[in-house]
Amino acid sequence: MITAFLLAACSSGASLSRLPADSVILAFGDSLTYGTGAGAGESYPAILEKKIGRRVVNAGIPGEVTRAGLARLPETLDRERPALLVLCHGGNDLLRRMSREETTANLRGMIRMARERGAGVVLVAVPAPGFSLTPPSFYGEIAKEMSVPLDDSTLSAILSDGALKSDYIHPNAAGYERMAEAVAALLRKHGAL
Repeated sequence: MITAFLLAACSSGASLSRLPADSVILAFGDSLTYGTGAGAGESYPAILEKKIGRRVVNAGIPGEVTRAGLARLPETLDRERPALLVLCHGGNDLLRRMSREETTANLRGMIRMARERGAGVVLVAVPAPGFSLTPPSFYGEIAKEMSVPLDDSTLSAILSDGALKSDYIHPNAAGYERMAEAVAALLRKHGAL
């Protein structure tokens, strides 16, 4: 069941460059990247690092909107020099009902910025608040347009399962474990591992 769940979470035909063992991966986003709702060492970047044997830098800032992320990313990319960016951003834009056009433009800008510095990119879609917990269509549109591997179902599945979340918008440790498994599967599917 977990295998089917992970494979369903991985979409897009984009490929990634193989990551050498000394590669740095930058996990960039908001509270979902930071690990809000779980203890120290239980964020998805911390778990991912153990699963894939590569250094994963957690650059998550709770409450951040994509406009602030876009402004923060250049310095973070220059400091960490990652081979790969795992971008999981936009949840706070959705919660604050910010312009989807601006959110989309900011996500595209972050992807372009990472690529200009030679980093590959994967995108993790954040579900919109509400009953269905479905990610907005702009995540799929960006992934297709920019040929970026996309996970568009893992967070929706996690946040639909009370056993995997700490509150209505954050996973718990078990949820972050599932998220790390899905990102690792996405990296394997698209050739990074």
